[in-house]
Amino acid sequence: MVSTIKQHIALISVHGDPAIEIGKEEAGGQNVYVRQVGEALARLGWHVDMFTRFSSSEQSTIVQHSHNCRTIRLQAGPKEFVPRDNIFEYLPEFVEQLIKFQKQSGITYRLVHTNYWLSSWVGMQLKKIQGVKQVHTYHSLGAVKYKSVTTIPMIATMRLATEKAVLETGDRIVATSPQEKEHMRSLVSSKGKIDIIPCGTNIDRFGRVSREEGRQKLGIKPDSKVVLYVGRFDRRKGIETLVRAVGRSQLRGKEDLQIIIGGGSRPGESDGIERDRIEGIVEELGLREMTTFPGRLDRDILPFYYAAADVTVVPSHYEPFGLVTIEAMACRTPVVGSDVGGLQFTIVPAETGLLCPPLDEVAFANAIDRILSNPEWGQKLGQAARKRVEKMFSWDGVASQLGELYSNLLQQTAVGLQKVGA
Repeated sequence: MVSTIKQHIALISVHGDPAIEIGKEEAGGQNVYVRQVGEALARLGWHVDMFTRFSSSEQSTIVQHSHNCRTIRLQAGPKEFVPRDNIFEYLPEFVEQLIKFQKQSGITYRLVHTNYWLSSWVGMQLKKIQGVKQVHTYHSLGAVKYKSVTTIPMIATMRLATEKAVLETGDRIVATSPQEKEHMRSLVSSKGKIDIIPCGTNIDRFGRVSREEGRQKLGIKPDSKVVLYVGRFDRRKGIETLVRAVGRSQLRGKEDLQIIIGGGSRPGESDGIERDRIEGIVEELGLREMTTFPGRLDRDILPFYYAAADVTVVPSHYEPFGLVTIEAMACRTPVVGSDVGGLQFTIVPAETGLLCPPLDEVAFANAIDRILSNPEWGQKLGQAARKRVEKMFSWDGVASQLGELYSNLLQQTAVGLQKVGA
């Protein structure tokens, strides 16, 4: 690593608080990504400040994660939860507060890594005002997302324009899969510099629990057939497809078939409303006795669920990457996922799991049954999945690639300043 290693860098995640409990509303893969990347970069010697907004007046301003890594909350709008589609109007305040923080702390960030389109707008403003280098990760592309939803939000036009602008003006865009890069090129812009650096997972935490340990911890019988979903309650996550697929299973009534749907929800909010809808479908299909909703799964218990499952299902309508996929794979659990986006990159069909057309409950039913009815093949898929994650998707490996990218960009800045000085 070059001499830039000790520099301060800022990771910006306006709506995805890296310090918040995963599973809460607006807390999912992006939060995990920013937090894990930040901590891994700190282990490499970078000084990492992760900026987000207050979503509650009870939150601390600064959360110290490790010696060189912390989350810093800025006020942007009210100190309360605001849905992501309503945050844009508060971004100028976020920019002002971030610049103010730098002046008060005496820290200057020469590079910012922005996450999601809202943060990209912040980064582009800092680039104009302070001349920072900007790296950006989309996490979700509006051009793809809006194809899979029935109601287009009012903010869509601004989002699409912002996503195009950051691709064309950012110093480097990080695509988490070849499929995401292709979407950027075909749907957003042919301009801009894109590197492919995948998301990662903690290969020590995920993979340390055996199937037997997982089942013993959770009270699951050794001969049960367990189908697992982990994630938010959101229509785009395709939980309905999973439930209807298991309802069609040829093993239903012949085996002790169980569905575990893990994820957080709050009554009255969007994820709580979706959970109620899914529970209604479970009742309608007569699956109540075989379905468990354990709620939010914290980082300590989650590996036990993955290890205990025979198959993890990721039935998303659209998934830029899908952290759940590699978490399950790290735990030697095969994955049945939608044939979309980053899942086409993480899952190798018939080698680490299976892919199905999104929303196709018949295809998902057949894929789930293939794995459940052939335990030896399922174990073989799981072992291959673990090897793939070890090779390609560890957080330290991801951070190393990002650190090299940051160093190269900062080195370019240094060379440019030397030329100006000459």
